[in-house]
Order: sequence, then C-alpha cells, then structure tokens
Amino acid sequence: MTAQDRPTALAGNGRRAQLSLFARNFFKHPRMLGSIIPSSPFLVRRLVERIDWQNTRVVVEYGPGVGTITRELLRHMPPELTLLALETNQEFVDFLQQSLPDPRLRVVRGSAETIQAELTRLGLPAADYVVAGIPFSTMPATSRESILMNSLDALSPQGSMLIYQFSSKVLPDLHRVFSDVECDFEPLNILPAKLYYCRP
Repeated sequence: MTAQDRPTALAGNGRRAQLSLFARNFFKHPRMLGSIIPSSPFLVRRLVERIDWQNTRVVVEYGPGVGTITRELLRHMPPELTLLALETNQEFVDFLQQSLPDPRLRVVRGSAETIQAELTRLGLPAADYVVAGIPFSTMPATSRESILMNSLDALSPQGSMLIYQFSSKVLPDLHRVFSDVECDFEPLNILPAKLYYCRP
C-alpha cells in the first residue's frame, strides 16, 4: 500500500466500523434506532442547510449514533460554536468520543429529556437548534411529550427543532407543542424520511 492509498484505506475502515457498530446496535435495540443503516447524505444535507450558522452558538443533537449527522454539523460549524450530543447508548458514546476528538463537540450519555439540565450543567446558553432523529413513533406518549416540551423550553426564542422520522406519528404532537411546523420529505433515504422544522 502506498502512502497515497493509506488515507483512503483508513477512511474505508472507519466507515465499515461505523456501519458494523450501527447494524449491531440496531439488532440489539431496534426500537431505539428505527433503521438498520445510518442516514443518507441527501437527508443529512437537507437538515444541515436549514441552520443559520452566522446566528448560532449552540446546536444540540439527540441520538447521534455513529455520528453521521454529527460529522456534517462539525464540518460546517465555525470554531466558536458548541455541539452537544445526547446519546443513551454507551457504545455510541465511546465511539464518538474516540473517533471525533473535536473541542467543539460535547458527547454526553443522557436522554433527550434532560436537555435543559445538561445545558445548565455545561454552562451553555439556550439551544439555537435541536436536531433529532430519535424514533418518536416507538416511544411512550409520555416520553414523546416530555422530550418535545423540554426541547421547546431549551430553545432560544428564534430557535428551531429539526426532526427527521420514518413515520408521521409525531406530527400531531408537534402541532400541539410548537406554534409553527413546516413539513418536508426526503425520498433518497433508506427508508424515505419525513422532515419537520419546528419553531416556538
């Protein structure tokens, strides 16, 4: 292997490790992940392009998994921003901390329901954006409502919650909690994804 080949090989190995870890955890916790493979570049791009980076200080991501969206957020983020990633799966937490040693990223093992407590604990201001791909459709209604209400409380007045789902089950809850909900769709994903852009 030549020196020029090495970065490509390492990237390939990293990608295989990501997919293997994600698939293994899907079979262990299918209700927590919702899909056997990470989000497509088309879906990731559609989410990230909604963020106004010039007027953003804090982004929170729920359920980053193996970091497919996390990496793209970090790629666009200016140096002074903070990305708080809340993940309940310790394997994913360990993977992200080892594979993404970025000073802008704070990976915390915790539930989306604790967003306000984690922002306070870390001395961070209100979130400008919350990015969420956790499967709202498979969680108890009480947990779903708690996460949405806590997210609303943790957002800045001009903030937004960006949600992608494979089911529209959460939509009535979104309309009940947020004053403005915009619906979108990304067909070039496995599975095709519904997107919701929610504002206080």
